Amino acid sequence: MKAILIGILAALFFSVTFILNRSMELDGGSWVWSATLRFFFMLPILILIVGYQRNIKPVIKHMIARPVPWFMWSTVGFGLFYAPLTFATIYGPGWLVAATFQLTIIAGSLLVPFLNNKIKQKIPIQSIFISLIILAGVFIMQFEHASSVPLISVLLCVIPLIISAFAYPLGNRKMMQVVNGELNTFQRILGMTLASLPFWIVLSIYGFTAHGLPNSSQIIQTFVVAISSGIIATALFFYATEIVQQDNQKMAGVEATQSGEVVFALIGEIIILSAPLPSIVSFIGMGFVIIGIILHSIVSALGNRKSLEVINKSGIRQNP
Repeated sequence: MKAILIGILAALFFSVTFILNRSMELDGGSWVWSATLRFFFMLPILILIVGYQRNIKPVIKHMIARPVPWFMWSTVGFGLFYAPLTFATIYGPGWLVAATFQLTIIAGSLLVPFLNNKIKQKIPIQSIFISLIILAGVFIMQFEHASSVPLISVLLCVIPLIISAFAYPLGNRKMMQVVNGELNTFQRILGMTLASLPFWIVLSIYGFTAHGLPNSSQIIQTFVVAISSGIIATALFFYATEIVQQDNQKMAGVEATQSGEVVFALIGEIIILSAPLPSIVSFIGMGFVIIGIILHSIVSALGNRKSLEVINKSGIRQNP
């Protein structure tokens, strides 16, 4: 339950991304700068946080020892996750992007058999079924909007988000295997930010060539996104996944909490961007999402209870 609650809190801070990225798009800002500036802003903040703890040296040593996995999976987990997600805001409102991105719930479960070659693991079917409830709510919420959008806009929104939805859990879980508990959450985020810099530098060069420099409004909004989503939300989510990383079913439950981004993003767009109040259909969809999150929490709690029962029967003494 602790990991689930932390995951929901992370979803709240993550939702700032969808709201402000849409805001910047409506203001005429380039998606390229919305993506790259976030990570450029994150880097000095992370250096200050990790440096204050005197933990930068272990990160550099770890990256030098295994440079290829660091650069490859950081680019997947940060670059191929966030660039497509930001691009998608051109073709849909923030809540629609957040809703479609919930494909990552299914993606996280489907990736289980391919994440560790040393241990044979099965797809957590129970998590898949519960995730389908959440996805049903997600698609109900976007149905009304999607029915009025041209096909090309739908494709240019959905295809990048499918890439993003698979890249995020893949990069996150692979980096947990690379780190293997040797670095804390902030050290891992700093390392992944450093390792993904080549990707962001190349993308920013394209952005400067194609769109020129960002305006002051986009710089300020991207800084807010960097703090809220890049630092606070990412740290909370990574911490939640680290708590349950040995249990694939609970891991899927934590990843499912990110469906709360849809609700938070929709509320934020109504308040900040004066988006119209959703229809009754959208509210029904939200109900499905909330029910799905609750079911994941219950399944996670039952899993913990069964584990304790096994420990008790085995006669192993429990810590108070």
